[in-house]
Amino acid sequence: MQTDTSTIARAAELLERLRAEIGQAMVGQQEVVEQIIITLVAAGHALIEGVPGLGKTLLVRALSRALSLDYARVQFTPDMMPSDITGHAVLDPNTRELRIVRGPVFTQVLLADEINRAPAKTQSALLEVMQEYQVTLEGQTLALPQPFFVLATQNPVETEGTYPLPEAQLDRFLLKIEITYPSVEEEVDVVVRTTANQTGQQLPLEQVKPCLNEKAVLTLQQIAARQRVEHSVVDYAVRLVRATRDWPGIAIGAGSRGAIALIRAARVVALMAGRDFVTPDDVKRIALPALRHRIALAPDALLEGRTTRDLLTAVVESVAAPRT
Repeated sequence: MQTDTSTIARAAELLERLRAEIGQAMVGQQEVVEQIIITLVAAGHALIEGVPGLGKTLLVRALSRALSLDYARVQFTPDMMPSDITGHAVLDPNTRELRIVRGPVFTQVLLADEINRAPAKTQSALLEVMQEYQVTLEGQTLALPQPFFVLATQNPVETEGTYPLPEAQLDRFLLKIEITYPSVEEEVDVVVRTTANQTGQQLPLEQVKPCLNEKAVLTLQQIAARQRVEHSVVDYAVRLVRATRDWPGIAIGAGSRGAIALIRAARVVALMAGRDFVTPDDVKRIALPALRHRIALAPDALLEGRTTRDLLTAVVESVAAPRT
């Protein structure tokens, strides 16, 4: 079922308003904000990578405030257990029966802060949550509220005290978003906003106003899912993913989830542009964040100083896009 033009225009307007509200707290980083919104509307999860102090937590809190959704934050540490995330059962002294205590994962926007500081078994506790949108506790299957999405932050893998994420979990993230250092002008603005009339280290979120609610988010997700994608565009996304599997310098290429992520994210890119159809350029625009965490570099490429960005850019440039 196609969506009429006025609905598409209204959806694009709402997404632009959401971007503007997040910008009230987040200085610069426009590409990062756009990718966060794409993740939300595509009903996916995002992995945000950057060194400490670049505003990863501020970004997620600003998003949850603008969306009027329930928000929870989990600080991952080396001694964290899976039950600290999903919940556990305790013996009720009054009834002598086990009572389920739900963990912080029972929310709508979950910030998994510094996820790669926890050991693999705790990182993997998010797998069922991210894939199935449910938690199993003491034999009971408990559904999570909708919409639900995980925004996990991690420090670069070379940072002391970090553990690499399992490949199976990395593949569950729709996008991997990289936050880099701001420009001089943006950094000056950050310091001014954070220190002007501020005591302590409170994050400046007062100017962020709610502009979407739970119903609106679910509606936007449904509109994005109905975006028209021609067979030639799907074929192009698949050829991009397949090209990573035998590209020089790439030891492990992207799997089928890579092509699925490209199409899901490209639908939202088209919606944000006010179109009801996806173009090859929409796929190109989202190729790096959709694929960068799904490939592994070969040792010789690492020795030569080549990066994931370099190799994926070469792949995108080499695969011919459909002309019609």
